[in-house]
Amino acid sequence: MEDRPVPRRNSPWGNPQEEYRQPRAHRCNDRLEDIIQACFEGNIFKTVPGPLRLFRECMKAKPGEEPTEPFFYLKLDPPKKKEVKLEGELGD
Repeated sequence: MEDRPVPRRNSPWGNPQEEYRQPRAHRCNDRLEDIIQACFEGNIFKTVPGPLRLFRECMKAKPGEEPTEPFFYLKLDPPKKKEVKLEGELGD
């Protein structure tokens, strides 16, 4: 058996040969944290459906179009919509 380098694929964390690779949180990570917190806030059949609905909306949404409703249990500011300018739009 010969020694050869293992082929690596490009990943969202950067090039495997670089020393400064850093993982990034998923854009819906805070919504998932809200679901987990809801599990500890009482009857899960009453506390989980709201955060779960927002998590599903977040996962279905395109990047930048995530729901802006406030979190149910996390003490974080709600996400804000990012304004995207189209190429054909003219500025005022």
